[in-house]
Amino acid sequence: MNQEFHRQEGNIEGTGFLPGLAIDTVIFGFHDGQLKVLLLEYKNTGLYALPGGFVHDDEDVNEAARRVLQNRTALNNIYLEQFYVFGDYSRYDPTPLKAIMKARGYSPPANHWLLKRFVSVGYYALVDFTRAIPAPDEISDSCNWYNLHELPALMQDHQQIINKALETLQRDLDRKLIGFNLMTEEFTMGDLQSLYETILNKKLIRAAFQRKMLGLGILERVAKKWTGGAHKAPYLYKFASNKTMVDKS
Repeated sequence: MNQEFHRQEGNIEGTGFLPGLAIDTVIFGFHDGQLKVLLLEYKNTGLYALPGGFVHDDEDVNEAARRVLQNRTALNNIYLEQFYVFGDYSRYDPTPLKAIMKARGYSPPANHWLLKRFVSVGYYALVDFTRAIPAPDEISDSCNWYNLHELPALMQDHQQIINKALETLQRDLDRKLIGFNLMTEEFTMGDLQSLYETILNKKLIRAAFQRKMLGLGILERVAKKWTGGAHKAPYLYKFASNKTMVDKS
């Protein structure tokens, strides 16, 4: 919940924002068999958090999420999926927000809007992390990619948000695959299997994986990948142009 945070410390009532509603984004980064997550570290606190923000009172919720993603990655036209609403009362803890504000030399009153309870709408994206340009905001020391399996301790319930996002990504990968736009125009079945194995965090049987992917009806075989070697070259595939498996509304 840090997007435009620095502009709102003196705005005690939160004028211009929807009260009690926040956005948290889980931005997964994939490249060359690695899966990472984008995190921010707050200045002088040692606190780590997901990129997030608030919703302007004249802004669509989905628009707010796209704004957060663009500001933190400099990427446009990225498939972004709303996956869960985090609203348990147990997640309410104003202590980290107080620490962040005090680290900036500001002592908030007890009734400050940023210290009140927030319900957070979770979004996830899957991008090629080599294409992103991570950018911290004014209250963050850094905005960096972290290995999914070696994350620092996160504030509030952000680890649980990541876990839920990963669970959703793994469950919906077949349906969302085209929308993520992670593959080159032409790729081998091995390239695609590497993506699946990285996200699912397990090895897959080659023949069974190929049968499954061909059975989805989303791939077209286009040519041989000629390597000049004596071994049989793998086929190249592309996504079928007449198949749409995602809703980009």
